Amino acid sequence: MSDQLKYRRILLKLSGEALMGDADYGIDPKVIGRLADEIIEIQHAGIQIGVVIGGGNIFRGAGLAAAGMDRVTGDHMGMLATVMNALAMQDAIEKRGGFARVMSAIQIHDVAEDFIRRRAIRHIEKGRIALFAAGTGNPFFTTDSAAALRAIEVGADLLLKATKVDGVYSADPAKYRDAERFEQLSYDQVIERKLAVMDTAAIALCRDHRMPLRIYDMTVPGNLMRIMRGEAIGTLVDA
Repeated sequence: MSDQLKYRRILLKLSGEALMGDADYGIDPKVIGRLADEIIEIQHAGIQIGVVIGGGNIFRGAGLAAAGMDRVTGDHMGMLATVMNALAMQDAIEKRGGFARVMSAIQIHDVAEDFIRRRAIRHIEKGRIALFAAGTGNPFFTTDSAAALRAIEVGADLLLKATKVDGVYSADPAKYRDAERFEQLSYDQVIERKLAVMDTAAIALCRDHRMPLRIYDMTVPGNLMRIMRGEAIGTLVDA
């Protein structure tokens, strides 16, 4: 089956909000369970996987800062939220017979390993799903930037961003019916048009290291495997 797959190693970026399902806060067990099933499916097919999860379903550092909290403190709280999400995903994967390791960019030894690049690659090569938590470990950087950084560090063939829409649009398709959907964009087009794909630092990092990025709808079952087989699901951002 691995001969039919287009990619060998990927980095999957999941937003914290994606884990909420239809709820307003926290983690929907059905949603995280379905995502774990899809991740295990492609891992069994021969794909090596790293995952970065955001923390917006619990805390958002920028939102807390806007409400008056110190930005660095807010970002540190957001990092801890991503650790909670990564632990939840690890539990969901292992309950389904998969193998996962949570690796944190901040030291929290009782619940997660430190992120060490060579150890992360070794986990991935051994068929473990590496869950990268705590963003980059630095305030003022988003988990989008962390996803781009980790994808480059572990030598991924593709960076995937799972969203609730079927690609990148010229405007919010929920508000503007005439919004144009793009099949493919360059990094510079995303930056120049200020399209809501990832933050500018993440896109610039992908551009500088020629890391292809695909944005797809995670709510459609089977999309992840279809992408692994080379189907043009969502929007591709590359050089």
